[in-house]
Amino acid sequence: FPRGLPGMLLPSLLWHWVQEGSLALGQQYSSLGSQPILCGSIPGLVPKQLRFCRNYIEIMPSVAEGVKLGIQECQHQFRGRRWNCTTIKDNLAIFGPVLDKATRESAFVHAIASAGVAFAVTRSCAEGTSTMCGCDSHHKGPPGEGWKWGGCSEDAEFGVLVSREFADARENRPDARSAMNRHNNEAGRTTILDHMHLRCKCHGLSGSCEVKTCWWAQPDFRMLGDYLKDKYDSASEMVVEKHRESRGWVETLRAKYAFFKHPTERDLVYYEGSPNFCEPNPETGSFGTRDRVCNVSSHGIEGCDLLCCGRGHNTRTEKRKEKCHCIFHWCCYVSCQECVRVYDVHTCK
Repeated sequence: FPRGLPGMLLPSLLWHWVQEGSLALGQQYSSLGSQPILCGSIPGLVPKQLRFCRNYIEIMPSVAEGVKLGIQECQHQFRGRRWNCTTIKDNLAIFGPVLDKATRESAFVHAIASAGVAFAVTRSCAEGTSTMCGCDSHHKGPPGEGWKWGGCSEDAEFGVLVSREFADARENRPDARSAMNRHNNEAGRTTILDHMHLRCKCHGLSGSCEVKTCWWAQPDFRMLGDYLKDKYDSASEMVVEKHRESRGWVETLRAKYAFFKHPTERDLVYYEGSPNFCEPNPETGSFGTRDRVCNVSSHGIEGCDLLCCGRGHNTRTEKRKEKCHCIFHWCCYVSCQECVRVYDVHTCK
């Protein structure tokens, strides 16, 4: 594959598969396991990914669901930023040229997509939708005071393994971009393992909690998105170093500023600067911020001053129909009236 493909990463490979309907999400997909042509229909898979798809066709719907989950979370986290994780239809590189560079944005997308795959596969296994995985029985230990083990503990290590095998399969080149992608992929997956927690349910008359059963559970994916967004804001800038080894020249990454704390396996890393995303630029993939809705009362990045890059903003009024004057009736329904409210909408010039 050409070196210009870093932007066509895991989300790009599977997002189109989901959009085009080639991948039927849900249990009904298990009946299609005898159709390997489905794996061959995914554009851009490297041979290792293609073998994985054919050998583990049963969990591929969960892999695709995880990609979708990661992209949706990216768009939520960056909804008020100049770059808002926009996807492009009818383009193999769904984010356009934005991810061709080794920027913070690329670091975040790799991390959140890899975390999404691990998360969705783990959840699918706990829900019993796959015969090749299930609940985790390896990390229970003795129960605590006042509770006992019950329910289905989510096997996050299996989900992480699937994500690692599939997402990292194309990152085997001895160059800096592969090293960066592998690092950020793992940082995203590690976030899940670090935030596994006990979830408990009470049993007894009138919720008396006479008996409490607990199981290991993943955190909400929104919490993982919030955490990785913080890691994006504090990402470590790196420099590329070349070393001569027996297999040839190998590129590695080193922290650019020695007086800063060295990045850990949980931090995001990058080595190229981001464009400012203020103006449209087909070379960088920037769509600009013209006509984007901004917050006139905010001084943050979503505020009109920063989001509009100093160009100013337009204001228009917008009428919206909303439910109002709602009344609860015994028993048991709610009736509402419909009100028209007027809002000011501010958009970048």
